[in-house]
Amino acid sequence: MIESIGSTAPGWITDLMDALGAPGAGVAITAENLFPPLPSEVILPLAGFAAARGSMHLASALAWTTLGSVTGALALYGAGALLGRERTVAIASKLPLVKVSDIEKTERWFRRHGTKAVFFGRMIPLFRSFISIPAGIERMRVPVFLALTTLGSFIWNAIFVLAGYLLGDNWEEVTGYVDVYSKVVLVATALAVAAFVVVRVSRSGPGARRRG
Repeated sequence: MIESIGSTAPGWITDLMDALGAPGAGVAITAENLFPPLPSEVILPLAGFAAARGSMHLASALAWTTLGSVTGALALYGAGALLGRERTVAIASKLPLVKVSDIEKTERWFRRHGTKAVFFGRMIPLFRSFISIPAGIERMRVPVFLALTTLGSFIWNAIFVLAGYLLGDNWEEVTGYVDVYSKVVLVATALAVAAFVVVRVSRSGPGARRRG
């Protein structure tokens, strides 16, 4: 049983894989896509480790985790489509320092680079879930969205499932590397947000004084 090996994996994840096998790994990855704080960097190599121990087939682990990723992404795409552009603009216009022109620029960027964003976004922590929402808002064609999401998800999942499979009992070593990668992404995001705030405040400040 997977749960008989001490690990950093939450108990419900090992319980799912013990009870359902590869489909359990798929369910866990669906939940991870909908709730990004859940640890894909733990779920995926653990599924590979389970395959190495014979608890599931390696091909099944790859197939089910990819299906789980696509299922979660489709749910978020649907949420974006239901939200729609008008509601997005209405919400954004109420946020401090955010202008409607920012949304329009983002829309233009997404129309030009949306396919690359969806594909490569599946391989970036945090963004791998949220990139589905603007795709839904912009109503990217579903077949295109599915193809890009499936391919990007398969590549990301395969890296970690195969790492867990090859490392065997040492599968948890993968989590350390991914943790560093995730922190780099979060720091870069925080710096980008801070730069946006500084630029926006510095530009709006003099204008506000002149209007006064």
